[in-house]
Amino acid sequence: MARSVNFVWNYINELSQRSIKERGVFLFAYDMHPYIKGAGKELGLHSQTLQCIAGEYVTRRKQFKKARLNWRKSDGVRRSLGWIPVNTGAAQWKNGQVYHNGHYFKVWDSYGLNQYKFRSASFNEDARGRWYFNVVVDVEVEPEIKPKSKPFTLRLLTVEKTHCTSSAVS
Repeated sequence: MARSVNFVWNYINELSQRSIKERGVFLFAYDMHPYIKGAGKELGLHSQTLQCIAGEYVTRRKQFKKARLNWRKSDGVRRSLGWIPVNTGAAQWKNGQVYHNGHYFKVWDSYGLNQYKFRSASFNEDARGRWYFNVVVDVEVEPEIKPKSKPFTLRLLTVEKTHCTSSAVS
């Protein structure tokens, strides 16, 4: 899946560069969606993952003020580390595993993920080839009950400044 993400990133990069060069128009994420629509089935990616890639590309292009970003390389010494973005609802917790795009992924659950609803997430690879699942979850916050306190008013006190001069005694 990470190779497919790199392929989509590079395609969007080229598409954006050609749009700027030929028409002088910077494409936004929603402008790129028609060009990548339907590619998810062929590449084995969820359709929301394609939208996340386009959104992330536009964010990084604006952040670095570039017309073209670097290519994501899948092979070689200077290859890009794996990154698979997941949008809200595309990943779920099922049977003690993360379920995404028809696949089950075993994760070390130290937080009790079955208690939470997933929001955005991503699968990331580190330099040693280990994969991690990073997720943002919805947490129900109980409202804090504060004891009633007496209302108070602030009074403005006027303070006069006085200039003191003292004579030195010798």
